[in-house]
Amino acid sequence: MLDVNRLRMLVELSRRGTLSAVADALSYSKATVSQQLSALEREVGAPLLRRVGRGVQFTPQGNVLVAEAVGILDQLEHAQVAVAESLTEVTGTVRIAVFQTAAHALLPPALLALQAQHPALRVDVTESDPETSLVGVASRDFDLMLAEQYPGRTRPINADLDRVVLTHDTIALARQPGARPIADAAAALWATRDDPWVLEPAGTASRAWAEQLCRTAGFEPDVHFEVADLTTHVRLIRAGLAVGLLPELVWAGDAPTVDLAPLPGAPRREIFSSARRVSAAAPSIRAVRRALVEAASVILPD
Repeated sequence: MLDVNRLRMLVELSRRGTLSAVADALSYSKATVSQQLSALEREVGAPLLRRVGRGVQFTPQGNVLVAEAVGILDQLEHAQVAVAESLTEVTGTVRIAVFQTAAHALLPPALLALQAQHPALRVDVTESDPETSLVGVASRDFDLMLAEQYPGRTRPINADLDRVVLTHDTIALARQPGARPIADAAAALWATRDDPWVLEPAGTASRAWAEQLCRTAGFEPDVHFEVADLTTHVRLIRAGLAVGLLPELVWAGDAPTVDLAPLPGAPRREIFSSARRVSAAAPSIRAVRRALVEAASVILPD
């Protein structure tokens, strides 16, 4: 009988590429992962990996076992979902990965509703960037993730994950309170061409989108502040130290504390959730998704 934990290590190695990455993801030492994979080779009776430089490469038998192991792990998860569906009460634990504004705005009301409706359900929350979260859900580190998608940009598609749109929020040009009103959206954006900007760090989807928006308007944003925390964006803008772009969800339904001007084309950001298709029907995941939709409908009514 093949050991399920060893099979998961093998699958994780196929996804993450290195023994060190597998060890970090599963909270083992690199030596333990190596030993367990060697034991799996003995169980199978064939080499699964070969050393290539400082890394490893799958043998043909290793590739065969990875494909079978994915199916085995899915079947085990399907069995767990089937048992959960037979219960009259929603129980268990849902591990959610969220990005900052979703954690700030949507989670508190959603979690309060879940406590009242499903007291036996536990929800564990981790703040994580969407790129990391997508890998984490596919690898069973998380059960559900919330992600953002900016206009004209798409995130990688994983056939093993579903995608459910939660809501949309408007993105606005944010300036110091009392800033001179400019009726035309394109003119308002152009007027910031010599201003200091605050944007999220390079490499993030929001940063790439913001830079493209400014370039389309005819200028390169003069970025003085690279900050991931949007509450810091708000403080810098409110103090008159920078201008920036803020999504509606950052206010969590409260009144904005900076001047907001519309952007050309009135762009809207999409907020969506993803779960593994094999577990998406679990009562616990459905309950969490319903609570998030209800929270979003209050904060961002159509």
